[in-house]
Parts: sequence; C-alpha cells; structure tokens
Amino acid sequence: MEEMFTVGTITGPHGLKGEVRVFSRTDYPELRFAPGSRLLIFRQGQEKSEELVIKSSRIHKSLYLVLFEGLESVELVEKMRGAELKVLRSDAPPLPEGEYWIDDLINCQVVTESGEVLGQITDVLTPGANDVYVVRKPGRKDILIPAIPQCVLNVDVENKRMLIHLMPGLIDEA
Repeated sequence: MEEMFTVGTITGPHGLKGEVRVFSRTDYPELRFAPGSRLLIFRQGQEKSEELVIKSSRIHKSLYLVLFEGLESVELVEKMRGAELKVLRSDAPPLPEGEYWIDDLINCQVVTESGEVLGQITDVLTPGANDVYVVRKPGRKDILIPAIPQCVLNVDVENKRMLIHLMPGLIDEA
C-alpha cells in the first residue's frame, strides 16, 4: 500500500448543511482543501478508507469548514468526528531543498557532532518563526531542537538520522 500523509483531522460537524470543521495538518491547506480536491477519509475503528471530493471550503477562526460532495446534511457527517483526512504521498508537491515532510522526520535518530545520541524525533512543533523538533530518549526529559541552520547540520531521511550542533542551553542538566 502506498504511503500517505495526514492533511487534516475532522473535529466535528458545523451547522446543519453537512459542513465539517477540519484541523489542518498540512503546509498546503489552500491546495488540499480547494474545491475539487480528493481526500481519503479514515474513520475511527475502520481499516478501509473512502475517497471524498471537496465541494467547498472556507476558513473559520483557526479551522477549515469543508463540505464534501454528496454529504450535505449533518446526519451524514456526524460520524466523521475524529476521522483523519489523508493524501497519497505521490500526490504531494515536491519540496524545496532543505525542507522535509514531518512524517519523514518522525523517528529520526538525533546525534550531536561529538557522536552523542540524544534520542529520536517524536513530534514536530510549528509555533511560528521556525519548527521545533521534540527529541525523546527513555529516562530523560524531552529535548526541544530548533529547526534552524545553526543547529541542524544534516538531515538524512533515508537513514533516519539528523546531525545537530548542540547549542548551549538546549539540554536541561537539572
């Protein structure tokens, strides 16, 4: 089965006409949630997906309100709460040099210039100016690594390895 990316999570219905609230998990929401776009929906407790076509979408507060073709009542979308919306990796746009898909970074081993293994990336936070990698190692507090060139020296997604320069203050020694 081809690899997929999660582009959003349905948080629940909005109104009575079949719109759903979608928490975007993509850097390309204007592409992913555009009318005519096709998404795969994975409902909780189901192994198979079904393809949905977006009829319309709009931004509302920090969420997208999405209406799917053929699902134009609250009764039809109520059971979508918590479902994940995905796209096939082959449908993803190419990334510029030095940018990576979050899914490719998860589980990368993080190693310092001196060879110390800090742990594995378990999450990528996107607070604003730059992403932040959450690095976890059993028995140690999580380390937050800023995704900046002064810190991240090399990323090898094929070998699941990231080389970093450990800047002062990144590890809490307490």
